[in-house]
Amino acid sequence: MRVDNGFKIYANGCYCEADRNEDDLWVIGMGLSRYPVHMISPLPELLNIRPITSLIMKKAVLQVALDLLELKRALQIAQESIDGGADWIEVGTPLIKSEGMSAIRSMRERFPNSVIVADMKIADTGTLEVEMAAKAGANIVCVLADADDAVIEEAIRAARLYGIRIMADLINVKDPVSHACHVESLGIDIICAHVGIDQQMTGVNSIELLTTLSGKVHIPLAVAGGIDAESAGEAVRCGADIVIVGGGIVRSADVTGSTKKIRAAMDHPSIKPMEKRSADEEIRALLMQVSAPNITDAMHRKGAMTGIFSVCGNVKMVGQAVTVQTFAGDWAKPVEAIDVARTKDVIVINNSGGIHVAPWGELATLSCVKKGISGVVIDGAVRDVDDIRAMKFPLFAKAIVPNAGEPKGFGEINSEIQCAGQFVNPGDWIVGDESGVVVIPAKRAYEVARRALEVRKNEERIREEIRRGSTLSQIAELIKWEKR
Repeated sequence: MRVDNGFKIYANGCYCEADRNEDDLWVIGMGLSRYPVHMISPLPELLNIRPITSLIMKKAVLQVALDLLELKRALQIAQESIDGGADWIEVGTPLIKSEGMSAIRSMRERFPNSVIVADMKIADTGTLEVEMAAKAGANIVCVLADADDAVIEEAIRAARLYGIRIMADLINVKDPVSHACHVESLGIDIICAHVGIDQQMTGVNSIELLTTLSGKVHIPLAVAGGIDAESAGEAVRCGADIVIVGGGIVRSADVTGSTKKIRAAMDHPSIKPMEKRSADEEIRALLMQVSAPNITDAMHRKGAMTGIFSVCGNVKMVGQAVTVQTFAGDWAKPVEAIDVARTKDVIVINNSGGIHVAPWGELATLSCVKKGISGVVIDGAVRDVDDIRAMKFPLFAKAIVPNAGEPKGFGEINSEIQCAGQFVNPGDWIVGDESGVVVIPAKRAYEVARRALEVRKNEERIREEIRRGSTLSQIAELIKWEKR
């Protein structure tokens, strides 16, 4: 027996798994019991040592999650991620549901020397589903940590029979620390601190979940959910042995380059914690990265104003709404709203649908520019557009007319209004670009912003595949997925 590079144990001609616990080197056998080094020589038969890759290595493992529907695309992305330094390949749940066990078989055939993780999310029939994945070529199979103990125990027994490992996914578990300790006692091999994508959209953070678990269990910890190049190093710093990355890699136009960045961040984690931003700052930063079409896609085709165009062409606005209800041409309340609005707000005006007379012009726009207001939306007309276009100010309207009204003062500021077919409340987030204007309810702003970013990332990868010679129909496999 000898220790190879400090982390692999070599005995009887085979490698077995090992990790460090404080100052002692421990070894993990197929039974997943832990043995100090001094116990190996007299009791090698207890370890069931077999030729495998070390589970715990000098560097944290990078696992790429192929949460796609199309097997052909998944195989290509897997190759590009391995070229960039990914260690393990995860056949994601959507891919398994779309392609079945053939997805695992194809990955094993294409990557015979790689660790293949099958994210089965087993909730029942532990033996059957582990057996399916193991026979197809998986090295590690995922079970839901909140499945019944009988399911988990059966999954573990089947895993031992086929010489593979079980990862317990803590997604949606109410008390993750106590439950992680419990499933560890059942014999689980790896604990995954996983925050699902729908939870991520509401602000739940996988690094925070990881931090609560670090040091509480004595088996490898994986982390999954919203990990990117910025947070991958933080994950390693907080105790992750396995870092699982999905969209940050598979939705990138440059999969290999993105994988290399994440690998570098993991190999050299910064000692400086990630900076925290306020909720509004985070929302604004996210929305500045996405388009109005990205947002409507994220909202299931909701939220778009109709008949509104950008007066100044290629400009963008993001901000919270200050609403104005006025009567056609009465420009008192719209102009008074400039004083009510904060820097970076958006003024949204219902001009009673009047397009024959304008409640807004160049002087009001100049006031907004000087105050730092993000933009103005008018369900109605605007004038002085030559001067406004020279300012490149984000102004959106339904029409252009030279007529101005009178400042009579009818109407109100910061009440619910309708603007171009959408209800708008004070504080709602408004995004406008050349494609139009979208309203995001304030209570869903962070969620929608995150989802819109995922839409944009997905489009980046599709765009790259089109550049390589494919077509949108081929990439999306439209004929296969037509509604039956």
